[in-house]
Amino acid sequence: MNTTFDFEKPIADLQGQIDKIKQVSEKTKVDMSETLTELETQLARTRKDIYSNLTGWQNVQISRHPERPYTLAYIEMICDDFIEMHGDRTVGDDKAIVGGFGTLNGETVMFIGHQKGINTKMRQYRNFGMANPEGYRKALRLMKLAEKFNKPVVTLIDTPGAYPGLEAEERGQGEAIARNLLEMSVLQVPIICIIIGEGASGGALGIGIGDRVLMLEHSWYSVISPENCSAILWRTWDFKERAAESLKLTAENMLKNKLIDGIIKEPLGGAHYDPATMASTIKDQILKDLHKLRSRDIDTVVKERIEKFCSMGVVVE
Repeated sequence: MNTTFDFEKPIADLQGQIDKIKQVSEKTKVDMSETLTELETQLARTRKDIYSNLTGWQNVQISRHPERPYTLAYIEMICDDFIEMHGDRTVGDDKAIVGGFGTLNGETVMFIGHQKGINTKMRQYRNFGMANPEGYRKALRLMKLAEKFNKPVVTLIDTPGAYPGLEAEERGQGEAIARNLLEMSVLQVPIICIIIGEGASGGALGIGIGDRVLMLEHSWYSVISPENCSAILWRTWDFKERAAESLKLTAENMLKNKLIDGIIKEPLGGAHYDPATMASTIKDQILKDLHKLRSRDIDTVVKERIEKFCSMGVVVE
């Protein structure tokens, strides 16, 4: 991998040694298989130790890895075909949110998700996955279309937050997200939400109300990013690691606090190490949950969806 985080340095060093020994062995024709086996065993053990004991901030770093698959990559890998749909029919087509009908093992599903972009030019085009109000209104239009044709909705969440610009606020950013929360709560089709990377604030919640809310193992979900939390509390980003721990934003913490319904395991090291396996795991999970939700009365499903979100948090009067 081109990007190596500080905590991954022991892994990179061992991998470097293995690559060097392989080169020497090829050049000199000397059998170094014993040394290689020993180093590869050590590498596997080191990787397992490091990725089994990640801090909150380290999870945040992995969720932002530039080679981590985004929504369109997953859709391409898990769908037999996909027809992207554009525009909110009012302002324009927000490139930070993509959506359309896809076929999953013969069943038509409405896929909606944040798209960040795979290089600098595309990230600017996609506004770094930060949607404007028209993005959330496009998402709602597609959800209502899915409801009309009785097709389930799957949302893939990966955003550093809704776009905070003045023009977004002028066009009703808060109202657009609030409207989605209301409409998704009572949508008459099954909804599965999966946080595949970053799940920050209202930007994530705008497409995050579902019957099943799942997180990939190294994703995060929080009311605010660690950097912004640190900036508010300490007037500097220097305490972002401390903020990440305090926010309890990891998948494990979210499940423990009953804010999500399950965790999807990632390949060792993160989804970017083996995107195909990750996509296959996500596909299997979607099909499994859709089968369960489809077998139940939709009025009961909607009632339980509302009750689930209403029961979150504590109110003292």
